[in-house]
Amino acid sequence: MAGITEHAPQAAAEPPHLAATGLGTRERAALAAELRAILPAESVLVEEEQLRPYECDGLSAYRRLPAAVVLPSTEAEVCRILATCNRLGVPVVARGAGTGLSGGALPHPGGVLLSLARFMRILELDPIARTARVQPGVRNLAVSEAAAPYGLYYAPDPSSQIACTIGGNIAENSGGVHCLKYGLTVHNVLRVRLCTIEGEVLEIGSEALDSPGYDLLALVTGSEGLLGVVTEATLKLLPNPRTARCVLAAFDSVTAAGDAVAAVIGAGIIPAGLEMMDKAATAAVEPFVNAGYPLDAEAILLCEVDGTEAEVGAEIDRVDAIMRGSGSQHIRISRDEAERLRFWSGRKAAFPAVGRISPDYYCMDGTIPRKRLAEVLAGIARLEKKYALRCANVFHAGDGNLHPLILYDANQPGELERCEAFGAEILELCIAAGGTITGEHGVGIEKIDQMCVQFPAEVLAAFHAVKHAFDPAERLNPGKAIPSLHRCAEFGRMHVHRGAERFPELPRF
Repeated sequence: MAGITEHAPQAAAEPPHLAATGLGTRERAALAAELRAILPAESVLVEEEQLRPYECDGLSAYRRLPAAVVLPSTEAEVCRILATCNRLGVPVVARGAGTGLSGGALPHPGGVLLSLARFMRILELDPIARTARVQPGVRNLAVSEAAAPYGLYYAPDPSSQIACTIGGNIAENSGGVHCLKYGLTVHNVLRVRLCTIEGEVLEIGSEALDSPGYDLLALVTGSEGLLGVVTEATLKLLPNPRTARCVLAAFDSVTAAGDAVAAVIGAGIIPAGLEMMDKAATAAVEPFVNAGYPLDAEAILLCEVDGTEAEVGAEIDRVDAIMRGSGSQHIRISRDEAERLRFWSGRKAAFPAVGRISPDYYCMDGTIPRKRLAEVLAGIARLEKKYALRCANVFHAGDGNLHPLILYDANQPGELERCEAFGAEILELCIAAGGTITGEHGVGIEKIDQMCVQFPAEVLAAFHAVKHAFDPAERLNPGKAIPSLHRCAEFGRMHVHRGAERFPELPRF
């Protein structure tokens, strides 16, 4: 595992499960020659200074150089590259914008990193069908910008939407602050074109409401580059809501805020967004963006309602009453669009804001049942004391997706290791509470040990069987997301029942 390192002078020593033997000079030259038979010479990068920008993704504490980086411009080139690497026995890692947070785009030292940065075209936007056909290198926010003149937008909105790309969103099944009502990427992608490791093109899904056969589109979405390389996607667009308003409610305890979340959902209200930030997070964010957050609150909730004026007015009144009934003494309701966006600006800027108060931070990603929110946060507070590290909590409260930000300094001996152990225990705490180790950031290399905690051997074997159906020799993104049974045996957790014995105060599931 690793952490987000904003400006640590050195990357951490590579852990044993990342160790691999790279290609020798002669093998690298032969590989480059094969690739240059497919691409122009300037699109095949092999010099160290050319490779450095690709040595990691957003999970930057671990870094390694690929044998080569290729920058194709067409689907045919992608297919030829994959087929060539498969023939040569060379691993391939696909990369979008490199904003991922689980090490999913970490290069293989003996392999090719396939960059899709040149696939930046919106191929078709159909305002009647409300669809957009795009290449994988198109930025998430660019889709909504292109659809705006037609009164449409693309719903999934991860905090990195200004930079992250659709291909990466599909690989990780990304969400965002509005996923509670409008769904994750999997709910907003209709069709993809996919290049297999053999160089074949598959079309999966349909622009119709349903497609025949197995739901392979859901299988591919979130598959972290293990099954194929997406070269095109058809996205569902939604009409902009007529109006939207946001309630900012402050609470004097995290427990009260968690109870308010449960009360909102329990009342049958499905907000467009329902987010929580604890006191440490708001203290970092407020000086950064001046969103108007009360700094004396132990937790704040942002609850957005959208729809027609009448619908929004009625639901805002209900949300206001629920927040007050749950103990909030400080409630503000956005008066106009500018104030609504200001409320959200703090939540959207939480990660960079925390980067201003700590040399380094490690962004975790786990999901729990909403009703377990307060006790899991109490568990995280205990772990802060155990590891003597601060933690700011930012999360999608409506669907229980936690993003604890563990603050550390990689320049201090032992802090990264303590941070890693802290993060591992948070994930296992999520499992013990009946949750899962990732909500939207993926497994990558970061959480691969905790896969051994969450899933028994027979389930992992089924995952490998699916992988082998698409990629029999495991050339695509090898060593990521799905641990081998041998690895789990070494980790010593194959016989753990969902990690529950680590946290005896939580009931088993």
